Amino acid sequence: MPKMKTTSSAKKRFKFTGSGKIKRKHAFKSHILTKKGTKQKRNLTHSGLVHKADEANIKLQLCVK
Repeated sequence: MPKMKTTSSAKKRFKFTGSGKIKRKHAFKSHILTKKGTKQKRNLTHSGLVHKADEANIKLQLCVK
């Protein structure tokens, strides 16, 4: 059986924290920022955590058990 390959898009987007949770960045911060308020842009800067329901799919894409 061939080796499992990591999904390239997932390895660029997600990192693991020290406690094993998966860290992610917020969407909607790349362009068309003139119509968004300062508060919204500031809050999108901070990283967030992946929801527990999505963790299994991301771990499968990253080939992590």
